[in-house]
Amino acid sequence: MNTPRRLFPSISSLRALEALDRLGSASAAADELALTQSAISRQIQTMERQMGIVLTRRDGKRLGLTPAARSYAAEMRKVLNQIAQASLRLQVAPLGGTLNLAILPTFGMRWLVPRLPAFSRQHPDVTVNMATRLKPFNFEMEGFDAAVHFGDSNWPDTDSLLLRHEQVIPVCSPELIPHGQPVRPVDIRKMPLLHIQTRPTAWRAWFAAQGVLDTSPLPGTLYDQFSTITQAALHGLGVALMPDYLIERDLAQGRLVALHGRATETEGAYYLVWPHSKSHDPALQTFRDWLATQAQPEDPLPR
Repeated sequence: MNTPRRLFPSISSLRALEALDRLGSASAAADELALTQSAISRQIQTMERQMGIVLTRRDGKRLGLTPAARSYAAEMRKVLNQIAQASLRLQVAPLGGTLNLAILPTFGMRWLVPRLPAFSRQHPDVTVNMATRLKPFNFEMEGFDAAVHFGDSNWPDTDSLLLRHEQVIPVCSPELIPHGQPVRPVDIRKMPLLHIQTRPTAWRAWFAAQGVLDTSPLPGTLYDQFSTITQAALHGLGVALMPDYLIERDLAQGRLVALHGRATETEGAYYLVWPHSKSHDPALQTFRDWLATQAQPEDPLPR
């Protein structure tokens, strides 16, 4: 590589610049990096001399960055995060590699995690690290190798594997319908509705599929996760439109009752997605090939 050395600032200087940009003051950056404010200034001055440009400006006694330096710091933040993630993987990597996976909290815990012991038995040399994320994100910024995602397969710059379609059923506490009989969709619309934040149009789509085409607002309470909306339904706060795989046990135990006779398939589905750049990662390939054997919609859940 023949790139001029002046284009390769030291990691120490980059960390000082990134911290100053993110935290807004030299004192805060110094505290985080266990340095003095003078050391922060010297690191950035070294970079300025090396690159031949001005990166800082003073507002009274406060040291700040120029607009160009702030844009540069934002790009370097991604690079520093990649370096940190790669270094961590190198330090703890087992023989088969490590997979850093983002999962949806409820689907991950109820669908994926019960299946992982089988993967571990077949591939004990591959480590799967998991963290929860509710929305799509920038793979470069987050440092994940793959993610379990609900929606469509149009996540930019990624490939995907369909895991399963979602089928939903309106359910509520038996207290709301004492006789336990199915309720007409037009009557469900008059009941208190519970909405899930990640499916803002779910109820409207369900009513339309049942032939209820009323376009007036659908009032109700909003929840950010299926775990919380399930508790709301169990305590009689209203009717929740729930994926069938999440409420089978509550229905069998009589803690919830279904207000409609059969599940309705939604437009979205669950996918494993990964960036194009990770397609040939050995740990990801191993996990993806195994997960494909679990991805049939009719595959029964472990009990």
